[in-house]
Amino acid sequence: MISRRDAPNIQGLGKLRYAVEHTFALLHQFKRIAVRWERRTELHDAFVSLACSLICWRRLKKTRT
Repeated sequence: MISRRDAPNIQGLGKLRYAVEHTFALLHQFKRIAVRWERRTELHDAFVSLACSLICWRRLKKTRT
């Protein structure tokens, strides 16, 4: 459960909210995921998995250099 925006920070839920919002922001860089065109959920899930893989690969590549 994620706390609401104006709610006080109870037991670190604000940190969890930041992580979830940051993840959605990273995923919405890929237009095909931000606007869902596929009718089949398997294709959408595949694109989300691919986007997560690309995000992780870019992060790892950035830390190596």
